Amino acid sequence: MVDSSKPAPAAGEAAKSAPKPQNPAMKMMGMPNFRFKLPSRNWMIFLTVAGSFTAAIVYDRREKRRAQQKWCDLVAHLSRETLPVEETRRKLTVFLAAPPGDGLRNARDHFKEYVKPILVAAALDYNVVEGRREGDIRAAFAEQIRKQRRRAGEASTVVEDSTTQDVIEQARQAIGVRDEPGPKGDLILGRHTWKEYIRGLHEGWLGPLDPLPQPAPEEVPAVEVPETPEQAEKKEEEKREEEKKPAKPTGPKPAYIAPIDYPSQNLPPSFPQTLDSATPINFPHLLGFLNTPIRIYRYLNQRYVADSIGQDVAAVVLASHTQPYTDDSSVADADASPTLSTPSDSAKTTASPNTYTFQSELQHEEADWHKSVHKKDEVNPDREREWTDAMVLDPRIAGRLQRYVLLAEEQSRAQRIDAGEEYIIGEERPPRMSVFQKAWIKYGYGEDPEVAKKKPIYGNIDGEDA
Repeated sequence: MVDSSKPAPAAGEAAKSAPKPQNPAMKMMGMPNFRFKLPSRNWMIFLTVAGSFTAAIVYDRREKRRAQQKWCDLVAHLSRETLPVEETRRKLTVFLAAPPGDGLRNARDHFKEYVKPILVAAALDYNVVEGRREGDIRAAFAEQIRKQRRRAGEASTVVEDSTTQDVIEQARQAIGVRDEPGPKGDLILGRHTWKEYIRGLHEGWLGPLDPLPQPAPEEVPAVEVPETPEQAEKKEEEKREEEKKPAKPTGPKPAYIAPIDYPSQNLPPSFPQTLDSATPINFPHLLGFLNTPIRIYRYLNQRYVADSIGQDVAAVVLASHTQPYTDDSSVADADASPTLSTPSDSAKTTASPNTYTFQSELQHEEADWHKSVHKKDEVNPDREREWTDAMVLDPRIAGRLQRYVLLAEEQSRAQRIDAGEEYIIGEERPPRMSVFQKAWIKYGYGEDPEVAKKKPIYGNIDGEDA
């Protein structure tokens, strides 16, 4: 029985609630009846957060590529310069080590992402020195300097094994190939690698060429105890199992000299008047779940890191102006009697002849290191820690260390390149292409017109006039 007390719905309301009939053509194709409407409250929140995060990533990566392209175009004119056939390209040395608490892969990715594109744009050669543990870079760099001193004629009892690089250099010298004349330089990634680099620099030039004799371990007479056949067989089996296991990686080589012995050492006769430029490169690396907000912020602001690193690398590539690592414009007297300079690694102190700016280079990175790095070694508390110990400097070496910086005119030219007012020296900026044309060239079957201009044009090879 129908309740007559309830009013009947109006005709307009019934028409609004009825679904709109589907297009017959779409219905015949089997398409569902889509009803376009505003998303719900929860969907609106999700789409807003996801869209904002995606937009921030896209904007940051675009500005990052733009900053890298600016510095690449600033140095790209060097790749157009021709060299004689008997000269090899200028080579830089890159030092990278595994960041504290992590593996070497992160350092490699950082180099390939921020440093390598600028070196490739300038067509410069580079040699990479890697370190997997604390002390590897220090030992490798010090050994390079000792090898250089032996080649200069200093007496040593160490017999060097010829490496592949030595054979290549000897072959080049035999046919008359020489290095490109010009300044060289070193790029050091991260604060931890920078401290090892400075330590290895002092060890290589102030330390001896021959390793120090290690004290022989005291032999304790063993008490012979009769063994049963079962015990002897068990020991033989354990010995065979130990031989089958792969050799465990040994730690870094011990240092040839302690920092406290710097003042008592004389400079070698092959010590140069000026050292190669050494430029530390920013390497932000933070671990830990509780640091997720900071890591997300850095992930969305990689454009600033690319711009800062690009400027430092471009300065080394151009090598137009050097600046000493001193607080004042004058360099400390290199021939004065050596004295230890061990200021704290906190902030810069007042200008003085024995205060150097590279003691505080990239110091903010130490706060990001894993807490296990700062723990003291309870087993061997007197062991040297290259990463956590303060820098110990010798003015004779520290006063001759320098770095490359960009001139004001080069910085202004980089700004004009970024604004689109200039381009690579000696070239005209190619016309801008639309986004659709770039996507068609990259993912479709199109061809870049600039690349097409550089292709060789052959005549009618099969014809008579070929």
